[in-house]
Amino acid sequence: MTRLGPRGPEDSEPAADGPPSDGVDGLPPTGHAGPSSTPTRYLPARRALARAGLRTTLTVAALLVLFYRLPLERDFSAGTVVALLGGLLAVGVLVGWQVRAVLRSPYPGLRAVEALALIVPLFLLLFAVVYVVLDGSVPGSFTEALSRTDALYLVVTVFTTVGFGDITPVTEVARILVTVQMVCNLVVLGLGFKAILDAVQRRRRG
Repeated sequence: MTRLGPRGPEDSEPAADGPPSDGVDGLPPTGHAGPSSTPTRYLPARRALARAGLRTTLTVAALLVLFYRLPLERDFSAGTVVALLGGLLAVGVLVGWQVRAVLRSPYPGLRAVEALALIVPLFLLLFAVVYVVLDGSVPGSFTEALSRTDALYLVVTVFTTVGFGDITPVTEVARILVTVQMVCNLVVLGLGFKAILDAVQRRRRG
């Protein structure tokens, strides 16, 4: 027998195409086809990642070019030490500035990588410049004559505490400078890195 009257919800037939959902984890809503289904939410992050990678590469490359182009044929003097101390002070100021930049950035992790890509090479190149000037002014300061590449190799091995021992300081001044770099390494690793990573965590917590 056919029942007359209004149909209840149980009598309704399922629609062929249900209503679009709200989407999950930033993906586009279901029930849509065509170009609009592309997960566009992640495009800004991808662009930010590409820009960060490009800036990081260009920063390191620019610092290396500057290091190899600087005129370093000069005498080692008290002015050299003052310049080194001024450079280290500038690195400290740079760390503070980068921490603030991380706290303001919508992508704090990427900003932290860029910060470290600027701070670490700049810090190492400061000492590499001083080693080249010292060895050129006082031959025999190290176990072998230092080219710029040798000086760069030396500062990296000291920074990473690898210590191959193929290039070592000989004179008292050279040993003092290498010791200063060792102490500054601990400061950069213990305080600089921690300050930037803490800033990343604070920014992500909002």
